[in-house]
Amino acid sequence: MRLIRTGALPTRAKMPEALRQTQFEDIAGWAEDDHAAALATFQRSAREVIAQGHGFRRQAAFGGGREDWLPICRAALEAEDARAYFENHFMPFRVSDSENPQGLFTGYYEPEAEGRLVPDKRFRVPVYGKPNDLVTFTSEEIQATGLSYGRWQSGAPSVYFTRKEIEDGALLGRGLEICYLESWIDAFFMHVQGSGRVNLPGGKVLRLSYAAKNGQPYTGIGSVLLARGIGTKENMSMQFLRNWMADNPHEARTLMWHNNSFVFFREVPVDDPALGAIGAAKVNLTPLRSLAVDRSHWMFGTPLFIQTHEPPEAAQGAVSFRHLMIAQDTGTAIKGLIRGDVYWGWGERAALNAGHMKSKGDMVALLPHAVAARLVP
Repeated sequence: MRLIRTGALPTRAKMPEALRQTQFEDIAGWAEDDHAAALATFQRSAREVIAQGHGFRRQAAFGGGREDWLPICRAALEAEDARAYFENHFMPFRVSDSENPQGLFTGYYEPEAEGRLVPDKRFRVPVYGKPNDLVTFTSEEIQATGLSYGRWQSGAPSVYFTRKEIEDGALLGRGLEICYLESWIDAFFMHVQGSGRVNLPGGKVLRLSYAAKNGQPYTGIGSVLLARGIGTKENMSMQFLRNWMADNPHEARTLMWHNNSFVFFREVPVDDPALGAIGAAKVNLTPLRSLAVDRSHWMFGTPLFIQTHEPPEAAQGAVSFRHLMIAQDTGTAIKGLIRGDVYWGWGERAALNAGHMKSKGDMVALLPHAVAARLVP
């Protein structure tokens, strides 16, 4: 028998305008979802919260503290009825945003490319690990420079190398190369996605996970093409970009250099081939259950029920997508209350759906009762 806690919040709590309390039975698609899949994904976050709780080193508007999450994380590891677990330990809230009333959900995936551990005439594009002179600045240094990451020069915090400078050889000779790819385009999209799988000779797979970024501003190259009158907002996608770059190889390098942001990777073991790379929440991502969010609003591990649709270009068309996702990643372009990036996994289907997904939709946030009760405007 499932015990459902849907009572009102304590009278001392006044919820922010962005959140409106609702009931689980009023969430369209809730009853039909696979709650067991969501719980298995949440349990990976729960183990990380219990062991380390890295995400709580940074505040989130609707995050609360680690002490609010520890009891429900421990309970998650013993839960037998997944739906009852979420309904008993969380309070659902519809999320609203006066600036962007309807949310936006995009997709990302884990790119695959052929590669080598040693460069040759064909494979010459390096994938770099994190340089030892790339540092995270303190809050005081960030306030003074506007930079979150960079390097020290002449005793002062300074910007790190741009994408063009790095690709022109700024890091050569430092032993940072993890592997080599054939195409700068393959490397670029691994940077955009923040992870990748490199297929090596003999069937070995090298998994790359995000390690750091250079701190330079991110510029979407799709917007650069649109400004030139190439493509439209409706057809601009990862596939459009790849095709244009393949058809215009000489201009492609210059186009990529418009994005000064550069990502460094680390090799991670493939413990479970059914799971994705490790996201910013320090756990392996789960296809169609892990969501990248705006960290200023949501704490890693937050269950978020999203109501949207798959892209029209998907094999099955723009079918309804109503799933309980777990916030386990973030991204430079993910900004806003009702904003999410769905992790699709890897392979051709994942690339197709992630590359085309630009779906409007709504979001319901599930917050621990202790967090909900203390929220104030």
